[in-house]
Amino acid sequence: MSAPDWIALDWGTSRLRAWAMRRDGTVIEAREAERGMGGLAPDSFEPALRETCGDWLGEGVPVIACGMVGARQGWVEAGYARVPCPPLSAALTAAPGRLDAWIVPGLSQADPADVMRGEETQIAGFLALNPGWDGVLCLPGSHSKWAHLSAGEVVSFRSFMTGELFAALSRHTVLRHSVEAEGWDEAAFDEGVAETLSRPERLASALFTIRAEDLLRGGDAAAARARLSGLLIGAELAAAKPYWLGQQIGVIGAGGLASLYVRALGTQGAPATQANGTAATLAGLTAAWKQRTQA
Repeated sequence: MSAPDWIALDWGTSRLRAWAMRRDGTVIEAREAERGMGGLAPDSFEPALRETCGDWLGEGVPVIACGMVGARQGWVEAGYARVPCPPLSAALTAAPGRLDAWIVPGLSQADPADVMRGEETQIAGFLALNPGWDGVLCLPGSHSKWAHLSAGEVVSFRSFMTGELFAALSRHTVLRHSVEAEGWDEAAFDEGVAETLSRPERLASALFTIRAEDLLRGGDAAAARARLSGLLIGAELAAAKPYWLGQQIGVIGAGGLASLYVRALGTQGAPATQANGTAATLAGLTAAWKQRTQA
């Protein structure tokens, strides 16, 4: 393998994704490791990186990282830039140690209080891939984000714990007995979205009907799981409606979860364009690397 010009890292809570990069932003090689921030002490990040990418780390090869690596419990706290502002901070945060490593700061919002870390890089990448784009971006995940973009800046954003709620409800509540399935039922998902999007105040009650229907009628576990997802995403869309209604919408993410948001929005006459999450992350890290080299 030819030596990389720089190294891109998406370092989350549970996983490290790394790419050896050329100067023009193309990928030479990609790697993943179960060396997430959640299992590392601050002095363990450099050894973990060397273990995963040691043969890439030639003398002076810069490293650009985004994600939870910059959290207070991470390698070093990268802080937050306050919106409204461009998604990429003007100054990256230097990581301690012997490597030429830099971390992308997150974004914060004063009122209502909110923060993001990692998503700002995907937003920057989306804008790099779609110059001049104005509208609203949805970034589904454990903590979904809705960000209003205008003139190259993040104007405001809101976070929703929808993914984490789905995990908690499906694993640690009475609903776990009714949703233990890997299948899917699109009609049940659509019905759940419609119910809480129109009447979000019914969410807590609607959730229990999943268990009650199972007990009384022997419900289908795949349909129950899809309904749970639909109820939660419908409630999120109801709360985020001031963001997406009448706006150009982009959804960042590959595969199932992002496509569910696109489907749910489509039922409301709000077509959304789905963008590949990895491509957006790499484009954002490339923009950060270029910014660093020009500093």
